[in-house]
Amino acid sequence: MGFLVRLIANALAILAAAYIVPGIGVSGGLALIAAALVLGLINAVVRPVLLFLTLPFTLVTLGLFIFLLNAFCLWLTSLLVKGFDVQGFWSAVLGAMIVSLVSLVVTILLSDRGKVVVLTRRERDPDVIDISPKH
Repeated sequence: MGFLVRLIANALAILAAAYIVPGIGVSGGLALIAAALVLGLINAVVRPVLLFLTLPFTLVTLGLFIFLLNAFCLWLTSLLVKGFDVQGFWSAVLGAMIVSLVSLVVTILLSDRGKVVVLTRRERDPDVIDISPKH
């Protein structure tokens, strides 16, 4: 269930990037689902290897190089999926930022099983005495 939810979230993120960024295009629903699936596989398999290999660049740029890695993953997805096009460097960077932002929101809202996480704040019990040190 979690995989399907994340696949749909990835597809919606790619669709949002295609609507917002002029250099990104999706020709149809099948291409959109294929792009979401391939991007998920690239992020699961290729991206960790790239993160490890480019760790010095990431450290020197204080993490900004990760944006370029995400753009590369999006561009690589466009090479592998017919009907999904990323034209140009800046289109890839902006599209990757949008996809990352949507993925972040989905990760915050969903658990690993694909279920919605509800965060609640509990009121303290007035009968319990707090003996923890105050700083």
